[in-house]
Amino acid sequence: MSDQWYLDTVFYELYLRAFQDSNGDGHGDFGGAIERLDYIKSLGVECIWILPHYPSPLKDDGYDVADYMGVHPDYGTLDDFKAFVAAAHQRGLRVIIDLVMNHCSDQHPWFQAARQDRNSPYHDYFVWSDTGQEYADTRIIFLDTEKSNWTYDEAAGRYFWHRFYSSQPDLNYDNPAIHEEMFNIIRFWLDTGVDGFRADAVPYLYEREGTNCENLPETHVFLKKVRRLIDEEYPGRVLIAEANQWPEDLLPYFGNGDEFQICFHFPIMPRLYMALKQADKTPIVDILARTPAIPEGCQWMTFLRNHDELTLEMVTPEERQWMWQQYAPKPRMRLNLGIRRRLAPLLDNHPDRWLLLNALHLSLPGTPIIYYGDEIGMGDDIWLPDRHGCRTPMQWNAEHQAGFSTAEETYFPVISDPVFGYQFVNVALQEMNEDSYLWRTRKLIKTRQHAAALRRGTMEIIPTRNPAILVYWRVLPDERVLCLYNLSMHPQPLGGSLSGIFHDLLHPGKRSITLSPDMELPGYATHWLEMAQL
Repeated sequence: MSDQWYLDTVFYELYLRAFQDSNGDGHGDFGGAIERLDYIKSLGVECIWILPHYPSPLKDDGYDVADYMGVHPDYGTLDDFKAFVAAAHQRGLRVIIDLVMNHCSDQHPWFQAARQDRNSPYHDYFVWSDTGQEYADTRIIFLDTEKSNWTYDEAAGRYFWHRFYSSQPDLNYDNPAIHEEMFNIIRFWLDTGVDGFRADAVPYLYEREGTNCENLPETHVFLKKVRRLIDEEYPGRVLIAEANQWPEDLLPYFGNGDEFQICFHFPIMPRLYMALKQADKTPIVDILARTPAIPEGCQWMTFLRNHDELTLEMVTPEERQWMWQQYAPKPRMRLNLGIRRRLAPLLDNHPDRWLLLNALHLSLPGTPIIYYGDEIGMGDDIWLPDRHGCRTPMQWNAEHQAGFSTAEETYFPVISDPVFGYQFVNVALQEMNEDSYLWRTRKLIKTRQHAAALRRGTMEIIPTRNPAILVYWRVLPDERVLCLYNLSMHPQPLGGSLSGIFHDLLHPGKRSITLSPDMELPGYATHWLEMAQL
């Protein structure tokens, strides 16, 4: 079972540039991250996911890779990377990295060779057209900036295909040479000791006329090869699919347990916010009912926020408009089909909402991710371009540059507004306050990790007559935890037929709770309960 460590793990998403600057250049780096590993360990998380660390022109913050086997000089050297992995392992922390398989940077030597010479073997590393008319049924993902998935390249005299920015040409997976390149890249990083990959944008690897160029059968043939390579040569490593799709469309990415061990569950995320704002559990219950069973040893991955916009692709147009009105009333808060805001601002910095949503997230089936800074309720800067407003420096203390750097100027300004400024929101202050977001995060994670049913138990939703009350059991043969939430700000009757005497895992020092259908739950009540032994 040790090879299935990911089933029990809470992940921490680490943006290196934002975390800690060790050399005073205004950019976070591996040296700085090593200094902060004990802090990460203290949260109770067990695996760190590092955002792209590769050499890159940074037009997409590292997802435009210019060298798959290097380290961006801002972050340090390959030796620094290896030292970070070793230091994490010494603390019992695993490390996974981003594997950007769909595309590279237009500055990558492959593309530079491809565009200069049509007879170069590298020309066939990419997808070209003489007309730019093919694959017309394919949606454009970055609607705010891209008008087409084809871009004309003057040097090549042809159009190249890209699903994201025009500075990110897609790789041609119909070329077996690309398969071999990717296999070599995978081996290279696994040889450094990393514990697996979060594979970026995997639905888009192949193109076929007359389709939407997503989730094609050929994609799964290749991905099964990747999984087989890892299992045979590097057992115990994990492969995670980042695929923004409906749950039923994600099912093939698990294969028969022979493709990805974990797939991101994107559609559940906006519905958590929807249910909280509506004080109605229906969006959560409906998407969970729509979520299919998955093979044994596989898992969903859940999150409240991450480095991208809060995506609203997997909602109806009407729901999207409503979410924008409720959570992003200013145009600068919106991006593409989503919202570029952090967790605490989305929740109006309301501690009870924050606790409820985090407890709900950590008690749902799945492997959860905590995004750096959300554990202290960091704010955002909507005036920065693109998704950068949610990628500002970590706020360690109230000193110069929030303790992030000794530099006079950092890669982005530290948040300094009157509510979320580093003078008021930082790790040092919250360490001294046992009711802070930081202490609550540790409490939630520690409680989850000591309750096996919250990690691996089946889920049984309990009907109630009140749409604001969400109740479910997480069940193992020898353990049951009852998760109970009032999604409304107002007191609400429990309803249903639930009754009994329970101990509250989140408030163990308080007296037992007696549940009955006519009892009233306070606004935003949040409980993880075990049946009391009588």
